Amino acid sequence: MSRSVQITNRTRHTVLVTRGEIADNLWTRFRGLMGRRALPEGYGLYFPRESAIHTFGMRIAIDVVYLDRACRVVHLTNVMRPLRLGPLVRGARDVLELPVGTLERTETRVGDFLEIKLL
Repeated sequence: MSRSVQITNRTRHTVLVTRGEIADNLWTRFRGLMGRRALPEGYGLYFPRESAIHTFGMRIAIDVVYLDRACRVVHLTNVMRPLRLGPLVRGARDVLELPVGTLERTETRVGDFLEIKLL
């Protein structure tokens, strides 16, 4: 993963990602979070120009955020378990994978606006 990212929920004034990574090439998109045994709080994997994900090959569950072009949350998946295929979300342009509990901790909801800061 080449670039870092920080992500905040502008609507709720909460921080989702303090030290995240961007999956922005074929290899990083393919590998994703496969093989990881845990994700630290504050971590996130951001998939620009992606509208659906899966958890095949993963060992852990994740929270998932689907964003439109304006970085508005259009769909959420709390606790997506391994070996699952996520929905194809109409209007989604980007996807964010997070440690389980992040959506609850930050009170992120559909309709919230996120701010994505590339580092």
